[in-house]
Amino acid sequence: EVYTYTAPWNVFAFNFSCNPHESFRLGVSSFLEDTENYLELIKLDPVHNKFRVVGQVPHSYSPTKIQFIPDLEGNYSDILATSSDSLKLWSCNGGLSLVSDLVNTRYTQYSGPITSFDWNPSNLSVIGTASIDKTCTIWDVENEVVLKQILTHNKEVNDIAFGHDSKVFASVSADGSLRRFDLRDLSQCTILYENRDCSPIMRVAWNKVDPHFLAIISMESPLVTVLDTRHPGVPIVQLCGHSKYVNSIAWAPNSNCYICTAGDDCQALIWDLKQTTGQVSAPMMMYNSEAEIMMLNWSALQQDWLAISFEKSLRLLKL
Repeated sequence: EVYTYTAPWNVFAFNFSCNPHESFRLGVSSFLEDTENYLELIKLDPVHNKFRVVGQVPHSYSPTKIQFIPDLEGNYSDILATSSDSLKLWSCNGGLSLVSDLVNTRYTQYSGPITSFDWNPSNLSVIGTASIDKTCTIWDVENEVVLKQILTHNKEVNDIAFGHDSKVFASVSADGSLRRFDLRDLSQCTILYENRDCSPIMRVAWNKVDPHFLAIISMESPLVTVLDTRHPGVPIVQLCGHSKYVNSIAWAPNSNCYICTAGDDCQALIWDLKQTTGQVSAPMMMYNSEAEIMMLNWSALQQDWLAISFEKSLRLLKL
């Protein structure tokens, strides 16, 4: 089963809704060079097998990430977050409406653009953001206040991911390192990995089932590196099945051994890491798209569905 939404503009960031009452609903955004971009809420119409737009709003700059509140029980307000020049929260009830526009000017009137963010899966009032100003900021989004701002790296921070413990997060940077922080003691951090050539690390993804495993991708690299936090500095697996640069990674929501990777070679590859070490070049499954894949996401709600974005298309794929 495959469903495709064709947007009026090139697509970059998107994500699945986690609301159990809103299956096959996604947030999707434009990738335009103008200041003004667009954020849409789309939903699959199962009768006509096509997507309909249920909300659209202008958005300042192209969002670097979209994420719905990770509330699989549907106990909280239906909220979507986006990052660009600020962290924005949107209500998804009856379309899209801006709830909060959070800018961190605690230490300076200037706030660096936000490269990425992550919603704390254990404490849904907390979001962590990564910025080009070398910091990560931990927000209480319910009360719209900064809980912590941490100088985490020597160069721009490209991504942030919370672990299974609500107090632990990992960040990656243009300084070529992956670092783990504990909000209970910020006087120190653990360097989990460093690229030997100091090339920037662009993305980090924490395994959804086993808290020991993380995956990272470096800038302009065809490799995906999988790490075990119990053995810092040494990759346990390197996935080398892509022929061009990897752009996006996502772990399966319900298994500790499946991960999907996608990139400029127009391929989305699914890997089985069970009892795997060293370099692996043969994926378990493969999907070829018509163009370079910019981003992929694996649905936490419909766990046998993932989606990819390329050019003006957002495509849902059933595994």
